[in-house]
Amino acid sequence: MTGAGEFPKGFLWGAATSAYQIEGSPLADGAGIGVWHRFAHTPGNTLGGATGDIACDHYRRWAGDIALMRELGLQAYRFSLAWPRIVPEGRGGINRAGIGFYDRLVDGLLGAGIEPVVTLYHWDMPAALDDRGGWLNPDSPGWFAEYAAAAFAALGDRVRWWATLNEPWVVMDAGYLFGVNAPGHRNRYEAPLVSHHMLLAHAEAVRLYRSRGQGGRIGIVVNLEPKDPATAGEEDRAAAARDDAYNNRYHLDPVFFGRYPDELPGIFGDAWPARVEDEAARIREPVDFVGVNYYTRRIVRHDPDAMLGWRPVPPPAGSATMATGWEVHPAGLARTLAELRARYGAVPIVITENGGAFPDPPSGPGDTLDDPLRVSCYREHLIALRGEMARGADVRGYFAWSLLDNFEWSSGYSLRFGLVHVDHETQRRTIKASGRYYREIIRTRGAALDWPVPAAG
Repeated sequence: MTGAGEFPKGFLWGAATSAYQIEGSPLADGAGIGVWHRFAHTPGNTLGGATGDIACDHYRRWAGDIALMRELGLQAYRFSLAWPRIVPEGRGGINRAGIGFYDRLVDGLLGAGIEPVVTLYHWDMPAALDDRGGWLNPDSPGWFAEYAAAAFAALGDRVRWWATLNEPWVVMDAGYLFGVNAPGHRNRYEAPLVSHHMLLAHAEAVRLYRSRGQGGRIGIVVNLEPKDPATAGEEDRAAAARDDAYNNRYHLDPVFFGRYPDELPGIFGDAWPARVEDEAARIREPVDFVGVNYYTRRIVRHDPDAMLGWRPVPPPAGSATMATGWEVHPAGLARTLAELRARYGAVPIVITENGGAFPDPPSGPGDTLDDPLRVSCYREHLIALRGEMARGADVRGYFAWSLLDNFEWSSGYSLRFGLVHVDHETQRRTIKASGRYYREIIRTRGAALDWPVPAAG
């Protein structure tokens, strides 16, 4: 730190989105069908039958959204590429119109003085590849490497920050084990293979990027949350430890150590494939940073009847909670960073997502919208982050989730995380009080965290 309450010079302040959640026009200009387009168009999969067909219409409104980023004072913008937009069949022919969209977006960001931070995979595989098994296919790491090569070739001369995968745990857990996300599978035998192939794909993309000598940074983004036992009993404590291995260490131990956590074979039982142990060394590849997505902690109880042997329990009575039901727990961010540093060493960290969903009206009431719960959520988490950085955490940047109220996967449009309110009927954008507060935090390099919180209105 360089001053009371200040974050270091060079700290990267931004906001984040993902392609299917905001772009809309998923089949425009030669794009292919993705797994999320197909999943959302299958009745019963999303709340109210919502789809990403329009979302925030960012595909057409991107220039205006960059102007909003400038108004918010953002120094960086994290977004994902839509694999089906760039390679419609997943392999082979490149869709130049799809690449052209991201060309214009990157150039527009750089022209506005905003650093582009690109995620290659935020959950949306081309449906043509899913028809061939998707992440279950042992050829999938090679498919991903081909797609990554196209992205690096098109944008790597201007993009200096890359993430390979966003939250592979969620893809595995929600997409293949519990079936609430695309592609909607429910199969304990599939889940570990999916994670293994995604991690091999990550390593292939990292090696490929290094071989190109483009001089940027590349890493992986994981969602982490502390695990606490529901009671002091031995069974609950053991359940919390297993959940920590399953959620927090599953996709980082292979990256840093070339092996999976010891607990995983016991968690998956006869569904754990022996070959993943033999191939895990191929995943160990140095990364320039780890992206951490943090929202809450999890309290768990032993439950032998649950899919994996434990289940989450509600937050303590009286806890502040989000519209998702998640506990607002800023101390967990500091704890996550401390535990990460203790296990993996002084790896550079970027907070690639942090924020909260709170009730906002569907239509913005005028030129601003007061959202005091979100203001408090950001303030408390950033104070916790600043404190952990003072204790030695090497954090290089922070990205609010999200820039815009967007399509929140199977929850449709029922959850609002945005710094900017979006009226999904009219597409009118309104900067919320949290967005204006975040702008002051950026402007003052964090000093505004120590000021009185602005009054509503």
